[in-house]
Amino acid sequence: MRPAETPETRSVRLLRVGEQVRHALSDILMRGDVHDDTLAKHAVTITEVRMSPDLRHATCFVKPLLGKDEEAVLKALRTNTAYLQREVAGRVQTRYAAKLKFLSDESFDEGSHIDSLLRAPHVAQDLASDDD
Repeated sequence: MRPAETPETRSVRLLRVGEQVRHALSDILMRGDVHDDTLAKHAVTITEVRMSPDLRHATCFVKPLLGKDEEAVLKALRTNTAYLQREVAGRVQTRYAAKLKFLSDESFDEGSHIDSLLRAPHVAQDLASDDD
């Protein structure tokens, strides 16, 4: 079994290509090149793109502005995947056009949850006693 991949263990090439794909997708969505009503109504952030080691698959983590209508935005992105793959392939020069997979980015929700836990009165009380 392979150990879990961390940013430190990923190759520079994977990170560079992932960042190029992220920029290309962000540019396509920002310009409104995708003719989809749902995507036209929402500002979508591509927070991260993780490439597979062979550069054939790209997992794209997305978050709509303010987290509104997340499922509808994901469905619209998945519906327009073929168009997005073609556009990204034209902008990012790799041997193979990466297959795009869109997932919701849960890291913001996790961060908010941890922040709310740290602000809870009983936890704040424990943290205050450690500072003494």
